[in-house]
Amino acid sequence: MFTKITESLKSAIKHLRHFDDEASLKRVLEDLRKALLKSDVYHKVVKELIAKVEIRTKELGIGKEHFTKALEETLYETLAIAGTQGFVFASKPPTVVLMAGLQGSGKTTTTAKIARYLKERGKKVLLVGADLQRLAAVEQLRQLAAQIDVEFISAETPVEAGIAALKLAADRLFDVVIIDTAGRLAIDEALMQELDTVKAATKPHEVFYVADSMTGQDAIKTAESFHAKIALTGVILTKFDGDSTGGIAIGLASQLGVPLRFVGTGEKVGDLELFLPDRIVTRLLGGGDIASLAEKVSSVIDEKKAKEITKKIKKGSFNFNDFLAQVEQMGKLGNMKSLISLIPGAGNLADKLGDMDLEHSGEMRHIRAMIQSMTPKEREDPDLITPSRKSRIANGAGLKIDEVNRFFKQFRNGAKMAKQFAGKGGMERFGALLSQQNRVRA
Repeated sequence: MFTKITESLKSAIKHLRHFDDEASLKRVLEDLRKALLKSDVYHKVVKELIAKVEIRTKELGIGKEHFTKALEETLYETLAIAGTQGFVFASKPPTVVLMAGLQGSGKTTTTAKIARYLKERGKKVLLVGADLQRLAAVEQLRQLAAQIDVEFISAETPVEAGIAALKLAADRLFDVVIIDTAGRLAIDEALMQELDTVKAATKPHEVFYVADSMTGQDAIKTAESFHAKIALTGVILTKFDGDSTGGIAIGLASQLGVPLRFVGTGEKVGDLELFLPDRIVTRLLGGGDIASLAEKVSSVIDEKKAKEITKKIKKGSFNFNDFLAQVEQMGKLGNMKSLISLIPGAGNLADKLGDMDLEHSGEMRHIRAMIQSMTPKEREDPDLITPSRKSRIANGAGLKIDEVNRFFKQFRNGAKMAKQFAGKGGMERFGALLSQQNRVRA
C-alpha cells in the first residue's frame, strides 16, 4: 500500500537541500505536482495542496526539513478534513450500518471484514443479506458469516431482511447490524431507489460506501453520486494491496468531504485496516506505521500464551505442538506485504514479497503436513524422532526426506536461537547480531 506515491514523494523531497532558495523550491514543487498527478490525485486537489505547501514552506524557511513538515501538515489536513475516524458506535445499541457500492467493488467481502474486525473487539454482530439482485451474494455472505462465526439473516425482499434483522437484534441484544445491499455495474435509478427504501426502513446510523481503489478518479465521481442520493457517512477503499497508486485516498477525502474509515489490504477477511489520517500521512512519507503493526499483532497474539511459550523456550522444552500453535497464530496476521509495509523503510521489501501470506504459503503447508504426520508423543518430544521416524513423517506428508531434514535443522536452530534471546540480555545480543549482519551487507 502507498509504495508508488511514497517513492514519488521521497524522490521529490530529496532534491531539496537543508537550506535552499526559491528557484530550488519551485523545481521541487513541480516534481511534487507531477508525483501527485501520477499517483492519481485529483488535479484540483493537487493545485490546492501545492499552493498550501509553498506558502507554509516559505513561512518556515526554505529547506528540506521545513518542506517536509509543510507537506506533512497539508496532507494531514486534506485527509482529516471530514473529521470522524474509525468505527463509531451508536449511543444505544444496535449500531446499524448500511453498506453500498457498485457490483464488483468488494462490498460483500468488506461487509464480512468489518464484522470480523468488530467481533475481535468483543462485539456481537449480525450480518444481513439484502443483496437480492445477485443471488450468489446472499450465499457468499452466509458462508463468510459462518467462517468468522457471526450470525446471519436474510429474507424475500431487502426491506423485509432489514426489518427482520432489527427485530432479531433487539430480541438478542446484538451490538451491530451490518446490511449488505445490492450493487449494479453502473449507477441507475432502480439501484438508488432500492437503497433509499432500505435506508428509510432501517434508519442506519452509518452509510458506508465501498469503493474500488483500482478505478482511480472514477471512484470519486461514483462516490459523489451515491453521496448526493443517500448521504454517505463513510468510505471504505478496497484492493489497496493491488496496483493502486494510492492518490485516490487523498482525492476522495478532499472532494467528497466524507471520512475514509477503512482500507482493504487483501482478499482474506482479516485484511482490513483502520484509516487514521496521522498514520496514513506517516506512511505516505515513508515513515511506516509501527502503531498499526503493534495493534494488528496484539489483536492476534494471546499474551498469556506468549508468556507460556517464552517460559518453555527458556527451559528448552519448546516442542512441535508449540511451534504449530505459533504458526496458526501468525497465520491470522494475513498478507505479508501488508505487514512489512508498516515497517519504516521496508516498502521496497514489501513489493518483492508480492501477495505471500503467512497462513497459505507453500512452506507453511509443508510444515503443517510434517507436524500432522507425527505421533502425539513425537510432537511433544522432538528428541524421539530418529531417521526411520523421519522417513515415515516424509511419506505421511508427501515430502522428500531432504525437506524433512531441512525443517528439523531449522527448527532446532530456531529453538536454540530463541532460547538465547529469551534470556537475560537477549535484546542486547539481538541488537549486536543485527549490527553484525548490517556490517556484512555493507
